[in-house]
Amino acid sequence: MSDHQPEGLQRRLSQRQLTMIAIGGAIGVGLFLGSSITIELAGPGVILTYLLGALVAMVMAFSLAEMAVVHPEAGAFGVYAEKYLSRWAGFAVRATYGLVQIIAIGAEVTAVGIYFAFWFHNVPGWVWVGLVSVGLVVVNALQVANFGEFEYWFAMIKVLAIVIFIAVGIALITGLGPWPAIGLANLTQHGGFLPHGWRGVWLALTLAITSYMGIEVIAVTAGEAQRPEESIPRAMRTIVFRLIIFYVLAITVMLAMTPWNRTGGGLSGSPFVRAFETVGIPFAAGIMNLVVITAALSSANTNLYLTTRMLFSLSRGRQAPAWLGRLSRNGVPHRALAFSTGGMIAAILLAILAPKNAFLLLYGTAVAGMFFVWIVILLTHLRFRQAIGPQAVAKLPLKLPAHPLPTIAGIVILFAIAGSTFWVEGLRYMIPAFIPLLLIMSVVYWRNRTQMAAEAVS
Repeated sequence: MSDHQPEGLQRRLSQRQLTMIAIGGAIGVGLFLGSSITIELAGPGVILTYLLGALVAMVMAFSLAEMAVVHPEAGAFGVYAEKYLSRWAGFAVRATYGLVQIIAIGAEVTAVGIYFAFWFHNVPGWVWVGLVSVGLVVVNALQVANFGEFEYWFAMIKVLAIVIFIAVGIALITGLGPWPAIGLANLTQHGGFLPHGWRGVWLALTLAITSYMGIEVIAVTAGEAQRPEESIPRAMRTIVFRLIIFYVLAITVMLAMTPWNRTGGGLSGSPFVRAFETVGIPFAAGIMNLVVITAALSSANTNLYLTTRMLFSLSRGRQAPAWLGRLSRNGVPHRALAFSTGGMIAAILLAILAPKNAFLLLYGTAVAGMFFVWIVILLTHLRFRQAIGPQAVAKLPLKLPAHPLPTIAGIVILFAIAGSTFWVEGLRYMIPAFIPLLLIMSVVYWRNRTQMAAEAVS
């Protein structure tokens, strides 16, 4: 199995850090803020939505783990797509992922501004966006081992907060504490468990699936992982099952604690904070708001790391300017890091010019790109299995069962979910907005390839 890595990147990330970095990338605004919209679409039936999303995420996780063990390289699925599909696919998926993460960083720091309004109603959101952006750049300029440790504790706060939220919620539901039992009536009242039918459950999947987008970080970190053939499969197994438990339990508890038609409230704040406001536990809402701020910072921190490494990979693959591949003295692609701050700059401008629409404008575009990335990853996995043969597959430490049916089903479902965005308010234009970006990236690729071919001839 390959142990190749681009010169300069160092294998300093342990399995403990890998797992927490992946959780940090996945548990963020998709759950803590985006669930406001999914609850409005599906009501209590959103619990089923998150279960459906978990099945797709599991297929993605196992597919990526197989390929990352064989090719533990920076660039991850971009390298796999180039090797097993085409050079264009390798470029397009890396460029798209880099762009998506840049935009997602903007969405996440925008969410921080929304959360701070819980305490500071009169302070403009762009002030908070600017302050946290500076802090995130400083953290990512550190050595990767320092980054890994920082993100480990950042993500640990989120995990503990969700566990505590679930525990407190269960106590309130069952009446174990000093408050009377809430019970499960809120799951069936106010229109029933499926107030908007199965259509609502499906449409909610357009945003619920984004809560699982972030598990691919384990493949991206493979180039800096210690003993990737052992740490990657273990981390991938851990992250998927933890996310399923966290998401499904947290959403179920939240919807049992408070009526779903009062939990969803647009993008004015986190439904988890509103749940604690509704039950009236002193200081609980404020503490939960601090947690969701930490969650957004953690996700933005991880995404800034991912973007920097993906741009570094493109540069070393001669598919982006060479200056993006230069490393600082402590082994950080500092120029790629500077370029990756574009999403933060966009977030500051949108927070000033269009504060009410900033989050969905950024997040919706990022989601469209991630649908493309996940579909390309699964297509790559089909070719990967064909190329390495049954003997090599048998030796893999982690295998996706019943191949190729889960991979094909995942591709079909992702296409169907992407098509469903045209029926969701706020997401209708995300696919039309992404297609021109993909065309522009393709033009850049073909021009660059033509230029390289001409230089080779001369």
